[in-house]
Amino acid sequence: MSCIVVISPLVIASWPAISAAVTAGVASLGFSIVASSARTSVEEHASTSRKVEVPIEDSEILEGAAGEQIVVERQGMRAVFSRDARGALKLCMEGSAYSDAELKKMGEELINRVTQQYVYHRVVTELKQRNMTIVDEQVSADRTVKIRVRNV
Repeated sequence: MSCIVVISPLVIASWPAISAAVTAGVASLGFSIVASSARTSVEEHASTSRKVEVPIEDSEILEGAAGEQIVVERQGMRAVFSRDARGALKLCMEGSAYSDAELKKMGEELINRVTQQYVYHRVVTELKQRNMTIVDEQVSADRTVKIRVRNV
């Protein structure tokens, strides 16, 4: 007997869990971490570059992340992940050499990778807690992840 489960991402976590997902997700796109909690350097950079905020649906950072942020860069493009006033994860893309459309597209790609990393690690953790064995994992060309498990 088998079944297929499709998971719709809902990101509700503490800042450390989000930080881990951001770190893993952005590295796969060639970004490197510039700073964590470096508000002054972000403000200095922001005055000279174009900015686009990319909405992150269905996300919530739990208490304790006020003022926290992760700054990553690649080829003159900067992404700043932080927690907004409502508690949602927020992404601001910056880069003077890029158009708003290019910044928004890269921001959406970053969000998708970070969300995928978060959900993947959450699913694997839950499977282990429920004593299920991962039999096989496959990542297709479109980055869809398929995990086969066995309930022991």
